[in-house]
Amino acid sequence: MAAPKPTFKRILLKLSGESLLGKRPYGIDIPTTRAIAQEIKEVHDLGAQIAIMIGGGNIFRGVRGTSGGIERVAADQMGLLATVMNGIALQDALEKQGVVTRHLSAVEIKTIAEPFIRLRAIRHLEKGRIVIFTAGLGSPYFTTDTAAALRALEIKAQVILKATKVDGVYTADPMTDAGARKFTKIRYMDVLKKGLKVMDATAISLCKDNDLPIIVFNLRKRGNIKRAVLGEGIGTKVY
Repeated sequence: MAAPKPTFKRILLKLSGESLLGKRPYGIDIPTTRAIAQEIKEVHDLGAQIAIMIGGGNIFRGVRGTSGGIERVAADQMGLLATVMNGIALQDALEKQGVVTRHLSAVEIKTIAEPFIRLRAIRHLEKGRIVIFTAGLGSPYFTTDTAAALRALEIKAQVILKATKVDGVYTADPMTDAGARKFTKIRYMDVLKKGLKVMDATAISLCKDNDLPIIVFNLRKRGNIKRAVLGEGIGTKVY
């Protein structure tokens, strides 16, 4: 029986820092990180080219810092460094799965990660390496959602896979509103008009202007990354 072929040849997977928490209240849960790495490897084995943008909310979130009295730029810089820590953990987990990876940081940290250079990132993908993007865009005031959209466009990804803790986009928060309805598909403009918390408005606008689809899905269900790449219609498609 022939192996299934991915619908999307080159993807950008957006992972929140919270995805690495597992059941911990804070930090990085190593078994959870290894489980995510194993799922990513299964997608890599299909022949898909994978880039990952990871957040840092499990360690430090800039907005949280400003509410505690830290100046916004300093708080955001701390958040950028938190994403680098997550990138190191995910890279280690992937390398232990036998996958060759490259860690590219938007903040120069020579002994830990390569600087982001667009053509270099593309070459890594073409050579079958998984690319991990950290430190967002390297600047304060920009979220890792916006960074994910921009990097996806720069590397010519065909789709952004937005991994979350719910199985798609809803009319309201399904965790608190039992009457929330799920969208199977929704247009970019409707996301913006309704103020739905898919990605921030800048990220949605970038995707809209460049016709880059977003698939929002539940990371907690085993095999969902692979299902999304195979085009099985899980979650919600933003188009």
